[in-house]
Amino acid sequence: MKVHNLARAALFGSILVTSSTVLAEGESGHQWSAGMAFDQDLSAVVELDDKYRLTLGNDGAAFDYIFARGKFDADVPFTWYVGAGAWSEWDHDEFGARVPLGVNWNFHKNWDMYGQVHPELDLHGGAELQIGGALGVKYTF
Repeated sequence: MKVHNLARAALFGSILVTSSTVLAEGESGHQWSAGMAFDQDLSAVVELDDKYRLTLGNDGAAFDYIFARGKFDADVPFTWYVGAGAWSEWDHDEFGARVPLGVNWNFHKNWDMYGQVHPELDLHGGAELQIGGALGVKYTF
């Protein structure tokens, strides 16, 4: 098995283990959200406690840990966040790390919309920097 296939398998394994642990914790009274996004093409999004975000899409998967959140001035209805994560694409055997930098807008009770850019490090066939983005909407339960 090629080295990049082993790395990809390890990445998927860690995404699955982490996301199953996160979702299991969600059953114990934690706050969780679900929605749709354009991230790995059209994607389903699950988020726990505004920290752990799993995205499963037509083109791939991503898992992000949001480690910092903040507010702008009192007059601005948006909040910001910064995270770190991993991603993989199904068809192109590409995988790597990313840093989501985004904004949230709570536009209605329990509903929010987010937009982000995420610088990415593609590790398939050598390290290559690229940029991605996402736009999504979630409902918090």
